[in-house]
Amino acid sequence: MKIFRIDLKKGFAKVMPESLDDLWHLYNIILERDEVYARTSRQVKPDDQYARPTKAKRVPVNLGVQVERMYWDRVLNRLRVNGIVCDAPESLSIKGSRHTIDITVNKPVTIIKKKWLKHEVDRLKRASKVTAAPLTIISMDDEEYCVAVLRQYGIDVKAGGGTKLPGKFESERRAKEKQLFFKDALKSLREAWAPLNSPIVVIGPGFMKDDFVCYVKRDAGDLAESIVAVKGVNSAGLSGIQESLRSGILTNVLQNLRVADEVNAMEDLLARLGKGKQDVTYGLGEVERAATYGAVEKLLVADSALRETTDAKRRALEKIMKNVEDARGDIMVISTEHEAGTKLLSLGGVAALLRFPLPPT
Repeated sequence: MKIFRIDLKKGFAKVMPESLDDLWHLYNIILERDEVYARTSRQVKPDDQYARPTKAKRVPVNLGVQVERMYWDRVLNRLRVNGIVCDAPESLSIKGSRHTIDITVNKPVTIIKKKWLKHEVDRLKRASKVTAAPLTIISMDDEEYCVAVLRQYGIDVKAGGGTKLPGKFESERRAKEKQLFFKDALKSLREAWAPLNSPIVVIGPGFMKDDFVCYVKRDAGDLAESIVAVKGVNSAGLSGIQESLRSGILTNVLQNLRVADEVNAMEDLLARLGKGKQDVTYGLGEVERAATYGAVEKLLVADSALRETTDAKRRALEKIMKNVEDARGDIMVISTEHEAGTKLLSLGGVAALLRFPLPPT
């Protein structure tokens, strides 16, 4: 993320997303009723009363919209910001009409909020310092494989495949099917890795992952040079990738990815819940009470709880977040694109790690 300027007194930040992860950060920072300004295009009809009714052309223009809805289009790598035009050239006479601004990589955008929360500004600043490439990971055993890219926001599954290898007594057929399986997995891995030239991690139970690494070293030396770790997990496929995030076996490799921080925070919360020491709470009402007491050490909020909720609940969450920041607590918005976010949603979408137990009600 490139930051051109942040002026909290005037309530605006001008930034430019430089990656898909940056679009994800903006997706979680821009909320309903914020204002977004960017270069866009608008279909304009000529003012000439004698022009044909159907004659219109699309012209480039700088517009501002008050946000009503956001849509993250991962196929075309863009954010679609829909809202009411609040600023436009007078000659267009379009204030008050609806318009959709597409935010794309390398396109400057200005965001105006009535009040910027500290965690939102911190998120922009952290995104501007991220230089690490995403991590490509393949999880496999002797039945299936899954290729994914671990991004700041979570697991981006790229491909998967399966096989049914003959028994060990049919060694010749087994070897042939195994080679075909490896060939298919390598093709999928290369397609995910090539656009990023990112580090690669190979995980899985048993020895199949090790055999696959030997195959890659023999048949794809350029790709093999990017393999930074080979780790054992109990499962293959997507569940194996999720396990690797939970277990911490990739801590060193994932140290620059936000998804690792989110998973660790959620695992800490669940561990505290299991111990029953009353140093954790969840649900909007209880977390609100904890914030009022200044007891929140770290607030965890599911991203969808901020975006896809009622006005009343969003205002309650914003009040909680302000109370937590005033008491010098930390706030982490958890992506629901991975398992940790799903677990948080099952707890009501909001939870808190506490400095001290709450008094009984």
